[in-house]
Amino acid sequence: EVVRAVRERVGNDFIIIYRLSMLDLVEDGGTFAETVELAQAIEAAGATIINTGIGWHEARIPTIATPVPRGAFTWVTRKLKGHVSLPLVTTNRINDPQVADDILSRGDADMVSMARPFLADAELLSKAQSGRADEINTCIGCNQACLDQIFVGKVTSCLVNPRACHETKMPILPAVQKKNLAVVGAGPAGLAFAINAVARGHQVTLFDAHSEIGGQFNIAKQIPGKEEFYETLRYYHRMIEVTGVTLKLNHTVTADQLQAFDETILASGIVPRVPPIDGIDHPKVLSYLDVLRDKAPVGNKVAIIGCGGIGFDTAMYLSQPGESTSQNIAGFCNEWGIDSSLQQAGGLSPQGMQIPRSPRQIVMLQR
Repeated sequence: EVVRAVRERVGNDFIIIYRLSMLDLVEDGGTFAETVELAQAIEAAGATIINTGIGWHEARIPTIATPVPRGAFTWVTRKLKGHVSLPLVTTNRINDPQVADDILSRGDADMVSMARPFLADAELLSKAQSGRADEINTCIGCNQACLDQIFVGKVTSCLVNPRACHETKMPILPAVQKKNLAVVGAGPAGLAFAINAVARGHQVTLFDAHSEIGGQFNIAKQIPGKEEFYETLRYYHRMIEVTGVTLKLNHTVTADQLQAFDETILASGIVPRVPPIDGIDHPKVLSYLDVLRDKAPVGNKVAIIGCGGIGFDTAMYLSQPGESTSQNIAGFCNEWGIDSSLQQAGGLSPQGMQIPRSPRQIVMLQR
C-alpha cells in the first residue's frame, strides 16, 4: 500500500528504490519464498529498483565488518533474478571498483551500492575511471569512525580518512610559508601528515627505524579478519611515490640530523603501558608486541589482561591459527552458519555456526 500510494503521488517518471531484506540472519526470520512474494508485490505496486539488504542489527552474524569477505552476499541478490524484472542492487562489503565490476560482469546484480568506501575516498570512482585505482584509499570496514560515531549522535567520519565530513574544518590549503619538514615515524599518523604536508607545498622527509612503513598497522594486519589493513599500507606506499615524499627506512634519525630541517614532527607511536602488578616481570608475562610483533612462543593456557581492542585482537590471533575466512565466501558462510541454499527461515543453517574451537584455553580479564 505504501509503495502504491507513493507512486500515485510522485507519478510515473519518479524513481522509487525499495530496500528489501533478503537474508534476515535471525531465528524465525523470513523465508526466501516470502522474500520473492514480497518482491513481486513491490514490483506490481510500482517500484523502479529493488535494493537487496542483508541482515538485521539483532543478527549475531557479521555482514559489514572487516572479517566479512568482499561481496560476500551478492549470491543472495542473484537468486532473486528471474523472479522479478526490476533492476537489482547488491550491497554489503563492496569497497573496490574491480570487485564491483566483477559482480556486474558475473550478472549477480544490475547495480552495486557503496557508502562507506566514499568516506574513505570520495574520488574512488574517478580514480578508477582514470586508471589510478592504485591511488584509492580503500575502506577497511572497521566502522570505528562512521557507524560508531553515528550511533552515539556524533558526526560521522572515517578511520583511514579523518577529513571525511570535516573537510571545511580541516581544509588542505597552500602553505603561506613553504618549509623543509622532517617527520619521524612512518606509522599511520606520520604517513597521513607527510602526504598532506606535501599537498600543501612543503618538502617532506619521512624517517622510520624499521624496514617498512606502517608502524603498528603491520601488527594489526596480522589479526585474522583484518587483512584489509594491507590496503591502507598499499595506498600510502603509492602516495609516497605520487607526492614525492623522501622516505628513509632503516634509519634512526639523530638530533644533529634534524637540525637541517625547518620543523620536526614526531609521530613515533605509542609504547604499551606496563601495569604495576606483582610478578609483571615474570618470564611468562608477555606484552601484545612480544606476541604479535616478535612472535614469542605462547603456551596452551593463556590469560589476557585487558578486554579492549588489542586484547581481543590478541585473543583472535592466538585462537585462530588457521586460514582466515575473510578471503573465502564459502568458508565464511559455513563458519557462521549461513544457509547458502536459502531453504531455511532467516537463512540460518540448521547445523549452526561451525567456528573452529581454539587450540588454546584463553581467559580474558578486565578490571
